[in-house]
Amino acid sequence: MRLSSRRRWLGAAVVIALAATLTACSTGPTTNAGSSACDNPTSGIPLADLELTAHPRDLTGPATACIEDPDIEPITDDAESQLPVTVVDNQGTEVTITDTSRILALDMYGSLAATVFALGLGDQVVGRDTSTGFPAAADLPLVTQNGHELSGEAILDLAPTVILTDSTIGPWDVILQMRDSGIPVVVLSPERNLDNIDDLVTGVAEALGVPDEGVALNEKLATDLSTTIADIAAITPSDPADKVRIMFLYVRGNAGIYYLFGEGSGADSLISSINAIDVATEIGWKGMRPMTAEALVDAAPDVLVMMTKGLESVDGIDGLLERIPAVAETPAGENRRIVDMSDYEIMSFGPRTADVLDALARAVYAPGDSTD
Repeated sequence: MRLSSRRRWLGAAVVIALAATLTACSTGPTTNAGSSACDNPTSGIPLADLELTAHPRDLTGPATACIEDPDIEPITDDAESQLPVTVVDNQGTEVTITDTSRILALDMYGSLAATVFALGLGDQVVGRDTSTGFPAAADLPLVTQNGHELSGEAILDLAPTVILTDSTIGPWDVILQMRDSGIPVVVLSPERNLDNIDDLVTGVAEALGVPDEGVALNEKLATDLSTTIADIAAITPSDPADKVRIMFLYVRGNAGIYYLFGEGSGADSLISSINAIDVATEIGWKGMRPMTAEALVDAAPDVLVMMTKGLESVDGIDGLLERIPAVAETPAGENRRIVDMSDYEIMSFGPRTADVLDALARAVYAPGDSTD
């Protein structure tokens, strides 16, 4: 489980700003992380059978991207860890794991816990972070407070035998405290995009002593992703002039925080995978950076993609237009073309990524009877 130092530092740089932002502006932990299913007028209809316009850039009105089934399907029902196992984690630390009966998998995106459940070890997970809220995990006790702030006391109360985490969640002193208490802590890459899902799965599987399940899960996810991306490409414009121009806007209105996600943020790979143009990358926007009105207007997006709680934090589309007047100067603002998706799904690269792409494609290209 060795990743290059270049990838480690790239991933850390990409996520550190967002991690700080989420922690700073959170309104506190929730009892359910928000992955419940939402109404989708096209659920159950194959992408190829959707009624599509020949000019998707001309669509108007908002839509919500919904995963039809937000839960995690395990690759096997009888996974059994082969222990002990020693791995070298993303920070170059050698870690030996002898017991996986009580697992904590903690990160800003909920990716790690979702991967543990997908590997068939969900019954051994004893707690969750605030980003982990798919149905099978929603009732687990929280070990985070004030958003993504780890609570050492809450973690120790659960007596975990192994902790999987990354540098997107902290404070780091709590991680060091867990190590000092004798709990094996495996730090994985913070990078999240379509290109490193297999690395993440492999890292989690090796640390938990189920490498064969990791191989099987990676094969399934690769097939699901390639099929979904091909299905989307088959129903969407091939001429660049007709492709939908999308920008990912991260908002926390209660804290006055407005970020644009560009190249290397992960949002760029989501947008390109639904055969659309990431206009933030087009204007040279790197990573996750505070929004400027000039950049927003210059990018001229047809669609703004947002996290659901972010849109709620500015009181919906009317509030967004009031707080950020530059939005109204874009085609997306003029046409109220805002696509929102659950905060706990849209950037959760891992077992649900194919479903995320499918849901985004439906919301962008076939919003159906979605209303404001």
